[in-house]
Amino acid sequence: MLEKAASLAVDEIVVDLEDGVAAADKDAARASLGEARARGTLAVRINGLRSAWWRADLEALRSSQPDVVVVPKVESVEDVAAVVELLPAGVALELQIETARGVVEVERIAAAGGPVEALVFGPGDFAASLGVPVLTIGAGPSDYALQRMVVAARAFGLQAVDGPYAALGDETGLQASAERALAVGCDGKWVVHPAQIAPVTAVFTSSADAVARAERILAAADGASMVDGEMVDAATKRLAEGVIARAARPSSP
Repeated sequence: MLEKAASLAVDEIVVDLEDGVAAADKDAARASLGEARARGTLAVRINGLRSAWWRADLEALRSSQPDVVVVPKVESVEDVAAVVELLPAGVALELQIETARGVVEVERIAAAGGPVEALVFGPGDFAASLGVPVLTIGAGPSDYALQRMVVAARAFGLQAVDGPYAALGDETGLQASAERALAVGCDGKWVVHPAQIAPVTAVFTSSADAVARAERILAAADGASMVDGEMVDAATKRLAEGVIARAARPSSP
């Protein structure tokens, strides 16, 4: 799986040491980190701070040197500080917001600064923390929590990323989940299988029609004017700049 992941043209590969690894396999998974590679960003998700494994996970990173550490189930600024204290130099942090407590504290977490680069929503654990009666990661309503996380991320200059949709054969559900994430301002979305890459990438890539309309808006006169039968002004031009920036974002090397 590590070998296949290294070949995928995605923005980031997240090697999981947490929920995807059974307790009996933690040591073996940690020992394999040196084999991990990515065409884009290489990230490692450590175990949560309320587990017995997270310190050993961080220690193992000193030999593998990923670009990013993903910290699951972050619930406080103190959680962030505890990881930063042991984090190898030059490694960035992505913080997962996955519980009711994490959402309540998300603004303070986003303001932690330092190596923090992104907030990532964890829909499965969040639903479990609320007692939502769903059995699929990514199913169930979580719009409020996701939107609040995105607002906190943007307020402090961080990226905002939605978590996965785990029903691998449900392309309709996956597309709807990705479209919701885009609609609330997320930069991207995690996938759990190579078959999900293309559908999610398509959702997060500005269409040629959208780019053409954005260019017409930017070419309009300053102040309020009409483009395609719609009033546009300075705020609309800022929206247009965002569409063009998304289209111009380079793909993974």
